[in-house]
Amino acid sequence: MPMLRVMEQMPHILVVDDDREIRDLLARFLEEKHRMRVTAVRDTREARRAFANGHYHLVVLDLMLPGESGLDFARWLRSQCDVPIVILTAMGEETDRVIGLELGADDYVPKPFSPRELLARIRAVLRRASPDSRKVVRFSEVEIDLERRVVTKRGEELKLTPAEYNLLAYFLQNPDRPLTRDMILNSVWGYEFFPNTRTVDAHVVKLRQKLEPDANCPRHFLTVHGVGYRFLP
Repeated sequence: MPMLRVMEQMPHILVVDDDREIRDLLARFLEEKHRMRVTAVRDTREARRAFANGHYHLVVLDLMLPGESGLDFARWLRSQCDVPIVILTAMGEETDRVIGLELGADDYVPKPFSPRELLARIRAVLRRASPDSRKVVRFSEVEIDLERRVVTKRGEELKLTPAEYNLLAYFLQNPDRPLTRDMILNSVWGYEFFPNTRTVDAHVVKLRQKLEPDANCPRHFLTVHGVGYRFLP
């Protein structure tokens, strides 16, 4: 059965922003707290040089840059490769934001931004960009189209919240493996978002109600007493 592959390689993020404080903040936040490798540059000239000398899983791109604009760089980058792009825009730059998305950017975050929100966007885009995300996974009467993020049961589409879907994707990545609530919380939400492990329990209940043949007698989302949960396809 096809499954999502856990990224074996530490994600390498290129941050392009002329604000040194933002570059330093993101480098510390992503590297020290979330095990990502970060290369931070101040303009598109340095960004082009970085691309010539390295491989990146995602680009965080400010649109307002000295010299060549972020939009021009996004246009050039999209002509070279399909690396995911998350753009940073000031609150009033709606037109530039729309143009950026039309050029092929994968998401945007308005300034001023929360590093935790940006982290969540980065993780979501990386999941979508994963080669193994372009698969359909099936168990029991459930089918998950990982590219379209569509879940069906007996042929009928189910409505899952983003958190429920991300939790399901994490279970799919870790079949038949005991997972503690802390592991799930940190991987799916990050501790900063929901510091209470009861959040995990509530969302597992929701998945059981929507995906199990009998929510009162689960066959797939199993409780491991004293540990947490285990997903059994």
